[in-house]
Amino acid sequence: MQEKETQWPSAEYKNTVCVHGVEKYSYELLLETLREQFRLLHAEECIRPGMKVVIKPNLVVRAEPDSAAVTHPLVTAAAAACIRELGAQVLVAESSGGVYTQAALKSIYNGTGYAEMAREYGIDLNYDCSSGERKAPEGIRCKGFTLITPILEADAVVDICKLKSHCMTGLSGAVKNLFGCVPGLMKPELHCRYPEKPHFGEMLADLCCVVKPVLSIVDGVTAMEGNGPTGGKPMHMGMLLSGRNPFAVDVACAHAIAMEPKKIYMLRSAMERGVCPTSAQELQVLGESLEEFVKLDFLQPESKTTNFIEKLPRFLRPLATRLASPAPKIRREECIGCGKCAESCPQHTIHIQDKKAVIDYTKCIRCYCCHEMCPQHVIDIRRLPLFRL
Repeated sequence: MQEKETQWPSAEYKNTVCVHGVEKYSYELLLETLREQFRLLHAEECIRPGMKVVIKPNLVVRAEPDSAAVTHPLVTAAAAACIRELGAQVLVAESSGGVYTQAALKSIYNGTGYAEMAREYGIDLNYDCSSGERKAPEGIRCKGFTLITPILEADAVVDICKLKSHCMTGLSGAVKNLFGCVPGLMKPELHCRYPEKPHFGEMLADLCCVVKPVLSIVDGVTAMEGNGPTGGKPMHMGMLLSGRNPFAVDVACAHAIAMEPKKIYMLRSAMERGVCPTSAQELQVLGESLEEFVKLDFLQPESKTTNFIEKLPRFLRPLATRLASPAPKIRREECIGCGKCAESCPQHTIHIQDKKAVIDYTKCIRCYCCHEMCPQHVIDIRRLPLFRL
């Protein structure tokens, strides 16, 4: 086993990101671009011969690559080739939403195109559903995590996320992608432990600092806008972005989709720890100009917090937040009663009645896991009409 970097994120690359235009999902084009980004970031310093490298893509649900809900398999295949060129072994591992079993993994790999990609490019996929503990003594919100075994045993983790908006965290990028290192239904448990968005964001920053990916790559060729991470719409961005600090990568992602990094709780927590640039202006951008890829008209999630709440007296903010927070609404006539929403609900507020899902709003914490995991996309995010105005 190779010795890991003693400092993370590397001070030299704390604010550095690479960005290049990539117009379509072509293996040859992606490989050429990633080779250049690996070179610019000196990836050989953290990925060395003989290492066991785990690639962590975003395979949150069983969805076709063109849906923009998952990391495109060709991006992962090209990254795996670059890692192998550095002499390391590669394993692709993920714990998507729902149960963490071999049958569930097989379904996810088949449904996202990863099984076919693995056969074509000779890449190993993980089917080990065991897990273990890793302490987080320096964690701000969480002092330890249960993680899937491949992550625990890896010499290095390469984080390959999909650029998406997110109904709970605002942004789904490099940091949020690492939530998939937590096995199966333990993810709803963390939602239950940290129902408040600021606390959940701190937990995600803690998790990122525990996993310590050596390289973070963003599939931004086609992003997802609106009610991501699964219910939004594809948005062509035409870019591939990477960096050795996942927090800096997410600052670049936020800037590209017209979000303010300081309003994203996991990034705000990282800024307070001194491991994250406070704005896109602090980034050192290699390759092409980040400004060329900014989409000011990027559709934000309907759950985006209203600005007026912070101007209210403190004693009114909890009630105002509760009233202003959108709630998941099930389109009952289209619900098939599959129970995926109930399975993923951390507060167990959803049950199946007359073959339809029903939400008990007295216990709902507005985590939107049900919206995220609904395979039929029949759960909307709706705000009270007053706050919609």
